[in-house]
Amino acid sequence: MYIHIGEDLNIRAKDIISILDKESANHSPLVEEFLKQQNERVINLSKNPYKSIIITKEKVYLSPIASGTLKKRSNQMIIHEY
Repeated sequence: MYIHIGEDLNIRAKDIISILDKESANHSPLVEEFLKQQNERVINLSKNPYKSIIITKEKVYLSPIASGTLKKRSNQMIIHEY
């Protein structure tokens, strides 16, 4: 199953390690440090300020789609599988 995360990019749901909300990530020094360390792997999909951070094994995506919307999409795909 794939999830659309912005800019015509779909990633496999099983590759997603975490989806973080921008606001909660901005208030965490650990997330800020993580993003600095992963700078070469970060891909910004948003032309405007990003709304969520999607962490996979290979890359870190800054998405224009809110984390709540991404969660709903992943839940809808789970329902459709059955």
